[in-house]
Amino acid sequence: MELLSFSVAGFLLLVLHISVTIHIILHKDDVPSAIGWTGLVWLAPVIGCIVYVILGINRVRRKALRLHNHGADIFTVTGKTPQEIEKQVPPALWQMLRLGYKVHPQHLSLGNAIRPLINGDEAYPLMCAAISQAKKEVLIASYIFNNDKAGQLFIPALKQAVQNGAVVRMLIDGVGLNYSRPNIQAAVKKIRGVQFSVFLPSKSPVNLPFVNLRNHRKMMIIDGKVAFFGGMNVAEGDLVSQHPKDPIQDVTFEVKGPLINQIARLFEEDWIFSGKKPFLPTSARCPQDSPCLGKTAARIIPDGPDADYGKIERLCLGALACAQKSARIVTPYFLPENNILSALETAAMRGVEVEIILPQKSNIFGMDWAMEANFHRLLSKGVKIYRTQPPFDHSKLFLVDDLWLFAGSANWDVRSFKLNFESNMECFDPELAKQVRQIIEQKKAQAQPVHYRHMRPPLLRTLRNNALRLLTPYY
Repeated sequence: MELLSFSVAGFLLLVLHISVTIHIILHKDDVPSAIGWTGLVWLAPVIGCIVYVILGINRVRRKALRLHNHGADIFTVTGKTPQEIEKQVPPALWQMLRLGYKVHPQHLSLGNAIRPLINGDEAYPLMCAAISQAKKEVLIASYIFNNDKAGQLFIPALKQAVQNGAVVRMLIDGVGLNYSRPNIQAAVKKIRGVQFSVFLPSKSPVNLPFVNLRNHRKMMIIDGKVAFFGGMNVAEGDLVSQHPKDPIQDVTFEVKGPLINQIARLFEEDWIFSGKKPFLPTSARCPQDSPCLGKTAARIIPDGPDADYGKIERLCLGALACAQKSARIVTPYFLPENNILSALETAAMRGVEVEIILPQKSNIFGMDWAMEANFHRLLSKGVKIYRTQPPFDHSKLFLVDDLWLFAGSANWDVRSFKLNFESNMECFDPELAKQVRQIIEQKKAQAQPVHYRHMRPPLLRTLRNNALRLLTPYY
């Protein structure tokens, strides 16, 4: 009887491993990823299968597709023909514009005023002032919104918005919510009238299979008139001038103009995904022929483990292929896959000045060593790498030929390109590009270049760096 039970258990275990392996083969397009998951499943019986079921399966796709078909979705056009829009774009970027339409069929929004804001010292007061003056609607989404000195700045503004009669909706990621204790949810729920939602709560057993998929987007929309969009969280560290314990440099953007409707539509999708009821953003009720507030042609590029999968990565690849003179990248985390590394090398070998600006010291253990594993191959092909001194720089900027700007929540790593819900802003505007170029030059002036001759680390250091690089998808 014991032998029979053992045989049945062994047979069921074999069936489980074969079933999981078939699922991997059918659904994993990336060969190294498929091989890695298959090895884990067979070398770690049962445990490997459990880990794959929790972290390896994309369950978001169908839900997201249904959202994209909800009502007037994000893929509304501006009413301008492609020929009219091309007149707003420098001829050197027409190829990039046409590629963008293929990757994400959303036409450019014309006539926007967009300006960069440095650190929370510059951004938070403007955000709070706009919120406190809201009369109709306040939409806030963030990965991290800490209940600290920074988060408390927003509480009076939110109370004032509610008193003004504005509808306030606040959406925070389930993992990012717990970066402070007690979290901001308890403080906000004391404000009667604020609607609060958590994106895939990390402590919910139902959402355990989604724990590796986070909403990394950061956006605020006030009355459909002004928005703040980029990669800056709400945290005390961003108040650099106040000398916090762990200061963080960052850049976000103030947006005025019709682009706000695209940002609000993206918020609406995330709001519905979190289990809340659909709503019509205030920006959607504004006339399509709203006055021209600026000269920036721009659009929002959503990305995530759903129907938007791989859009930001593909546009980065396209921009590197289209670059003629320069490609400047500022990112806190740099762990892309081989396709991005090869594109960077190829651009540099064509004579494009490729610069990557990274923090000297990361805020994630092992990240610096893992990033360093890719330095030697890049430097040997002419890519220039700079390391900025503290405070830690969380900025995310990508500037091509001082004409095309790509900025938002996405880092240059596998987590942002393949796992997280991200959103970037694609901008065609030489004047805005000039402002961002100045910011990048300021960062570079305070950074140390990484020299090729110094990037031949000893064997044990190379082994350490390469081993940590294997954890790339999970940083």
